[in-house]
Amino acid sequence: QVQLVESGGGLVQPGGSLRLSCAASGRSIRFNDMSWYRQAPGKERELVATITNSFSTNYADSVKGRFTISRDNVKNTVYLQMDSLKPEDTAVYYCNYGRYFAPWGQGTQVTVSS
Repeated sequence: QVQLVESGGGLVQPGGSLRLSCAASGRSIRFNDMSWYRQAPGKERELVATITNSFSTNYADSVKGRFTISRDNVKNTVYLQMDSLKPEDTAVYYCNYGRYFAPWGQGTQVTVSS
């Protein structure tokens, strides 16, 4: 069974940092693009960042220069380093495969507030 487990979220002050992890099981990430998404209350789930199987990256304009996506194929884990966090980054963050989606995990809550 394919499972995605996000972790690392929490409550941080504006300007703070968090590092999110996405542990995948049941399907290798090695040959897949992997992405982070987020969903804030009342909003659609939006694509935040993508890392390809060749380690190229793409980011939403709203997070460029602040977020960094990375992957560890041995650990089958994707990461999202979030720096200079803003209140508008507050959302539940999810990960998934780029082509064939797995069931969404529970996500991890990120709250940016003073």
